[in-house]
Amino acid sequence: MKKINIVKENRDFENIINSSNYKKNQFLILYFKRNNLNYYRFGISVGKKIGNAVIRNKLKRRIRNIIDKNRKEYSNNKDYIIMVRKSCLDLPFEKLEQAFLELIKGENK
Repeated sequence: MKKINIVKENRDFENIINSSNYKKNQFLILYFKRNNLNYYRFGISVGKKIGNAVIRNKLKRRIRNIIDKNRKEYSNNKDYIIMVRKSCLDLPFEKLEQAFLELIKGENK
């Protein structure tokens, strides 16, 4: 994922989460909001209750990989925040990818 496609600042996270639509399933919560840019941006949030730093970073790497593999599925001009739920810990990569794609496809409808 390129640096230009990342939501980094805390105020951007809060703005997207507090004033946007969301979709959720058993494993992930996806917040999305239109932006004034000509590209999409993603932010990933994994809380401390999920596990230690090694586990949190592993989940973030998996999600970034899923985002890169499925670039055609999301629309430009949107910001996305992905919040990981604790049920993702024992989830295989393929199931995590399927759960993510369900949310993205549901958002585009």
